[in-house]
Amino acid sequence: MAYKFEIYRDKKNEFRFRFVAPNGEKMFASEGYVSKASAKSTIRSIVKHVAVAAVDDISKAKPAAAAPKPKKVKAKKATKTKKATKAKKAPKAKKARR
Repeated sequence: MAYKFEIYRDKKNEFRFRFVAPNGEKMFASEGYVSKASAKSTIRSIVKHVAVAAVDDISKAKPAAAAPKPKKVKAKKATKTKKATKAKKAPKAKKARR
């Protein structure tokens, strides 16, 4: 099997095409087109221009060596909850005055 373009209809009933490798893997797919003629025209344009197309990598990916080091996280000290603090305090008894 050779590389090929497949034209199909999507759920919105628009025409789309996909580029399929010899092993059956879908390499890429198009947007939806109202007419089949528009989809075919785009396929012809890709076939015509792909051999001279430049690759413009705009991902701005940083090299792996330049990746930032993870920050050290300090362990927080355990704090007493309000309930635990209130439970430990016993109410003070008031002294009666004579």
